[in-house]
Order: sequence, then C-alpha cells, then structure tokens
Amino acid sequence: MSSKHLGPGSVEPPRDPGLLRIYSMLYCPFAKRVRLVAKAKNLPHDIVNINLQDKPEWYLKINSQGLVPTLLDGEKLIPESLDISDYLDEKYPTENPLYPSDSEAKQKDKQIIQLIGPAVGNMFKYLRSTENYDPEELINFLLPPVQPIEEELASRKTKYFGGDHPGMIDYMLWPFAEITTVIPLKLGQKLPLQDNQLPNLRKWVKTISKEPLIRELSIPPEVFWKIWQQKCFEGRVDYESINNSL
Repeated sequence: MSSKHLGPGSVEPPRDPGLLRIYSMLYCPFAKRVRLVAKAKNLPHDIVNINLQDKPEWYLKINSQGLVPTLLDGEKLIPESLDISDYLDEKYPTENPLYPSDSEAKQKDKQIIQLIGPAVGNMFKYLRSTENYDPEELINFLLPPVQPIEEELASRKTKYFGGDHPGMIDYMLWPFAEITTVIPLKLGQKLPLQDNQLPNLRKWVKTISKEPLIRELSIPPEVFWKIWQQKCFEGRVDYESINNSL
C-alpha cells in the first residue's frame, strides 16, 4: 500500500473491477478497522489514501463529507467503519467469519462494540486537551468507560473477545487501543495503574500486538505522538514528514 495521500489536483487511480477498493488514511483508526477486516478475511482489495486536510475534488463526489473510510464494491459505496466491516463479514461469510454464528451471540458482540465509542471519546478528549492532568486524576477520567469492556473480556475467559483468534470486537477495538501508547508520551510518565486495574485488557494488548496481521499494520507510538502534536499545536499534519519517519 502506498503511503502517499492524494489531495487537490490529483486523479483517482484506475479502478480494478475485480477488487474491492478502500478509501483510507494511513493513520486513521476508523479506516484501519476496515483494513484489518479486509486482510483478516483475505479479501482482494486495493487502498487509496486521502489527504483529509486538503481533499481531492474527485473524492468529494464519492463521499460528500470527505470522510474515510469508504468502501467501493462494484458500483456500491458504503461509508462508516462499522457498516463496512459488517457488510464484508456478511457478504463473505465463509472467509474467516468474525462474528459468532449464533444470532444472539452476534448481537451481544455488536452491543460490546458500541461500548468502544465512549472510551475512545474520553481518550481523544485528553489527547486534544491543553490541561495538565494529575496521573491519578487521569486514571479516574479514562478508566470508567473502559471498565465494561474489561468486564466483558473477563467474563468470556478467552484469549481474545473472539475466542482463540481475534474476532470483530478485537479488530474494532485494536486501532484505538494502539493509540493509547500516546498517553504516557503526553503525560510524561506511565499511567500508575494498579494490578487490579484493567488486567484482562492489558494482557489482551500484549497478546494481540504479537499477531502477524496486527504487527504488519502497526504504527509506532512516536508516530502517533508526532501526529497529535502537529494537529493540536500546528493545526495541520505534514503527511509527508510523518510518512518519511516510518
């Protein structure tokens, strides 16, 4: 996948009718969800990265809001990471299904995925903030919305939310868990978590980060930190300088 992000004046790369196309941005966790699902299911696809600060004119005709990800499947366009991920799992059910086959268990997984939003919201609020947080104060701010996810993993008594192998919850959660590595860089120290605070999720992070697919698409913490610094303090991200640091 090219790391070049297309902007104004560019031309959309020629489409291959035999491939799914994912309009993405290399550092966007929502877009990464879809890339993980497509690769986990071994679906032939190509990726076109979009400069979200200076969007190409042709992309605004595909997604009027200029957001990523968007999936192109033939003539069908699907936005939103969860909708795309569900669509791919339902259209290709024999290719490494990521939801349980039982309808009730599948619905439970979808409910757990909805818990990710509040936890991510607090994390992003902290990363965008210019306030200085006391470490204990930060723990009290970040942990409450994460606790239900921790309790669900504990109740499953499995390696991953998906069992012995990552499933849809794991792939929807990981891109944001990866960004948590920026927290100690911003705070200036590791969060002083006690042994009884998020023990299952902390173990999950160590385990899933060793998965070949996760390693293949991993972004170093320092790169995420550089992105947040540029976004918060300069108002823009220099994609090329970030790409060159990989």
